[in-house]
Amino acid sequence: MQNLQQYLTVTEAAEFLGVTANTLRNWGRESKIPEHRHPVNNYRLYKPADLEALLKRTAKSRKTPPRRPK
Repeated sequence: MQNLQQYLTVTEAAEFLGVTANTLRNWGRESKIPEHRHPVNNYRLYKPADLEALLKRTAKSRKTPPRRPK
């Protein structure tokens, strides 16, 4: 595991994304976002790059106009 200072806690990551901590935990359970675990206490940790990628994916999907049925 890389330097633990480079990871965000559940609270920090949730604030970064603008969601609740429980929402973030649910997304992790549903494999919508990668979760890493602290080697000593097993707390969830998140890479900022993973959070930014999630924001980009959601922003991209919002920009795509819905398809009209033929």
